Amino acid sequence: MTADLTATTTHVYRSVDVPVDGGLLHAGVWEPLGPTGAGAVGTVLAIHGVTAHHLAFCELAARLPGVRVVAPDLRGRGRSNVLPGPYGMPRHADDVAALAAALGVRRAVVVGHSMGGFVSVVLAHRHPVLVERLVLVDGGLPLALPAGVDLDAAMAAVLGPAAQRLSMTFADHEAYRAFWRAHPAFTADWTERLGAYFDHDVDPVPGGLRPAARIEALSEDQAELFTGVSLLPALEALAVPTTFLRAPAGLLGAEPLYAPGHVAGWSERLPRLEVHDVPGVNHYTVVMAPHGAAAVADHVRRPGGGAVDDGGRFASGRRDDENAQQHPEQRRSVVRHPSTEPETPHTVDLTSEVDR
Repeated sequence: MTADLTATTTHVYRSVDVPVDGGLLHAGVWEPLGPTGAGAVGTVLAIHGVTAHHLAFCELAARLPGVRVVAPDLRGRGRSNVLPGPYGMPRHADDVAALAAALGVRRAVVVGHSMGGFVSVVLAHRHPVLVERLVLVDGGLPLALPAGVDLDAAMAAVLGPAAQRLSMTFADHEAYRAFWRAHPAFTADWTERLGAYFDHDVDPVPGGLRPAARIEALSEDQAELFTGVSLLPALEALAVPTTFLRAPAGLLGAEPLYAPGHVAGWSERLPRLEVHDVPGVNHYTVVMAPHGAAAVADHVRRPGGGAVDDGGRFASGRRDDENAQQHPEQRRSVVRHPSTEPETPHTVDLTSEVDR
């Protein structure tokens, strides 16, 4: 089903496995089809959420003609779920930098959804030469910890349903589809392409299928969504133009993950941050539904945003591998690369203390 899910009229899809610390990181690459003009096309690095995988960006890739899209399965998720811990935002960021190095990507616009937004901000801090601009999609700012609520209770409220799902066994693909078809986030937006995405979200286990994301990866990563241990220094050092796209509805299709006032407070503190609401979407459909992905693509491609020019090429930053303009048939390959070390970030002082 991967071919159907990834098929577009604008790109050829292939998958790669890249050596990182502890094993192989799996990723998808959408190479643009057709003539790209005189210059090399730009690259988008797309980083998924806490229990997702790289095929969450199929709709986005289809809406970025002329642009190369590279999206990993983060450590502990998807086909990278056999990679061992520790996890955490710095480890994920270094994995993404290793993927970029393996593919010859030296400069990219980085799109991060949900926890992928946190990884994106830390990536810009640890590997600043790689990141041209950030597009944070309902993620990447610390979640608000309500007064009087301890961290464990807050994590249980936000990600408890996800943790419960990861421990469940489903009889078959149709049972897993039925689970998501009834989910409040998708009742109004269900498509066959979403069903195909969820077919790739599970692994066979005795007695049926189980979500591929590792519960230990979720457990280790989720605290940082509130505490921002590595995120806060990265936000203080934020030195690239950054767009935050807020979904007005949350994981269950109701209360948003980010209240408007919470995001506005961060916008006042971060001079490189601008904020936009995406109407008519929730935390999932902002990237996984056609109308949400179209809005994200508009912000990736916006004029003057350091993204792409009218010819479909990035205004700065280039595709760096000579083989990228060849459009091979769909294939899976293993890429070898030199090790990648974190780079020294440029620091920008905040105008006031950052809220936790």
